[in-house]
Amino acid sequence: MRKRFYKLTKKPPQIAYALGLGPLIGRKVLLLTTTGRKSGLPRVTPLQYEEMDGCYYLGSAMGTQADWYKNLKANPRVEVRVGRKKFQGIAETSTDIDRLADFLEYRVEHNPRMLGAIMKAHGFPAKPSRQQLEEYSINRALVIIRPVEAETKGEG
Repeated sequence: MRKRFYKLTKKPPQIAYALGLGPLIGRKVLLLTTTGRKSGLPRVTPLQYEEMDGCYYLGSAMGTQADWYKNLKANPRVEVRVGRKKFQGIAETSTDIDRLADFLEYRVEHNPRMLGAIMKAHGFPAKPSRQQLEEYSINRALVIIRPVEAETKGEG
């Protein structure tokens, strides 16, 4: 049931981007395209993100069990569409609890309502302590996408 609900929530952001509303929705949600680990086909997933130091940070609420996470573990080359930008990137994954808690602390500072609602839904206070963020981070995963420069043809 949870997986079916999640699939339904994927469509509105994809439609918004298709309608040219990327600049509006792109402040909070990006479209991540991975390569299906079994099919080899492109798979698009809308995800909340934080941009820090030119990299895009994504938290996987389903941890290492999320299909998009499994896909990028098999092939870390991804395409990202955020706002008006579209670029290729390399994904780095981490399940380190301290690193995840650091990311969540950043999100609490910059998106307190959004993260507060997520924390409340999982039985934590809207303004969690560091210890509570670490507890929440167990069985979760972090992905950092680093944009890569497009290779130029014909040089050399």
